[in-house]
Amino acid sequence: MSDVFAMEKSAKDRPFAVSDSASRRIAALLAGEPGGSMLRVTVSGGGCSGYQYGFGFDTRTTADDHLFEANGITVVVDDVSLDLLAGAELDFVEDLIGAAFQVKNPNATSSCGCGSSFSV
Repeated sequence: MSDVFAMEKSAKDRPFAVSDSASRRIAALLAGEPGGSMLRVTVSGGGCSGYQYGFGFDTRTTADDHLFEANGITVVVDDVSLDLLAGAELDFVEDLIGAAFQVKNPNATSSCGCGSSFSV
């Protein structure tokens, strides 16, 4: 796990971490977004392994959202997605074939080759 461990008080039993690399990349991306924007991480049905990760920017939250803060940025995860992401870490990885957000999810029993979908 990362040195930066972001946890919302009401979600202590379902932690979600944001790595230093991910928080730096999110901050850079948010610079081009409207003020008050946050990164929203979602899990939905689909993808080649059953569930797929989604990433987008949002300026609003709902009653079932959980906020995770790291290094001055905020990541939003809805309650249903957090059930599938409990204990996971959001990372940003750069290598020779590209750069991408990766979710290191201990709940995933398998994932597709690109890492954007998983099964539990």
